[in-house]
Amino acid sequence: MRSQRSKPKSKLKRFFLIAGIVLGILIVAVGGYGFYIFHSVSKTADKMYNPLKGVKNEDLPLVKNKKSATPINILILGVDERKGDKGRSDTMIVASLNPSTNSMLMTSIPRDTRVQIPGRSGYSKINAAYAYGDEELAVKTVEKYLNIDIPYYVKMNMEGLADLVDAVGGITVNNDIQWTDEGFYKKGYVYKKGQIYLDGPKAMGFVRMRHEDNRGDFGRNLRQREVIQGILHKGKSFTSVTKIDNVLDVLGGNVTTNLSFDDMKRLATDYRTCQQNIKDYEVKGTTGTIDKISWVLVSDEEFQNVHNKIENQLASK
Repeated sequence: MRSQRSKPKSKLKRFFLIAGIVLGILIVAVGGYGFYIFHSVSKTADKMYNPLKGVKNEDLPLVKNKKSATPINILILGVDERKGDKGRSDTMIVASLNPSTNSMLMTSIPRDTRVQIPGRSGYSKINAAYAYGDEELAVKTVEKYLNIDIPYYVKMNMEGLADLVDAVGGITVNNDIQWTDEGFYKKGYVYKKGQIYLDGPKAMGFVRMRHEDNRGDFGRNLRQREVIQGILHKGKSFTSVTKIDNVLDVLGGNVTTNLSFDDMKRLATDYRTCQQNIKDYEVKGTTGTIDKISWVLVSDEEFQNVHNKIENQLASK
């Protein structure tokens, strides 16, 4: 009997990765306790699936290249959506996965970056692309400015972040500055410098704070990546069916993606080693005011630099 029970446990983290428990959960190994979990994840994946308009599934790399694992880009969007309010994508991260080098590059784009959104006149903040044209326009805008191909996206409603952190049992992050919360979590609460534990509500305050950090969006993006990696770390150590069920419930209600269940299984088998070496990069810019609007101004040279970094990340050994 003991050997029969240990066999399913040995399959933990082997069945599949769920691409994009976002804010950044790009790859979280949730494993499987036999058919029950396999079936549960399949149902959740079907609920999350939302293909990009005008894109044929058979043209996407995980379908076209079934015999080889080619490097891919995935756009992670964290949006603040409430009933009657579509919201903007306050988190935009390009995750570049290369299974040949066992690595992943996570490139954060400041939400106030000044760009021209395809199909619209004048300039807008890059996070408005989602509000104007859903996932399709957000992907097209990032593709245009970084001059890269982004075949996949994962979008998470940030309102579900607290539930997600609680579902994995809380996370530990490295906080590089101390500050007193202004009300995102609890007014007067002190986020101490160093390794700190966060439950769901504290994690929301951690990623939303801006005004107590003179780095603005740049510091905010750094904290978002800390939370992503904290959830990744906890997700890799799941040994409880209940915890997996809790995570699936949160994902099904808050995440959409054009990664199918078959795509996720491919990520689990062919791309899981990308977690071994996760690198970060923040698109660099300067803050400035134009037409009485505050922007992050990114030079053409920096956009080219980011393009080169991503292309180098995707290059084979």
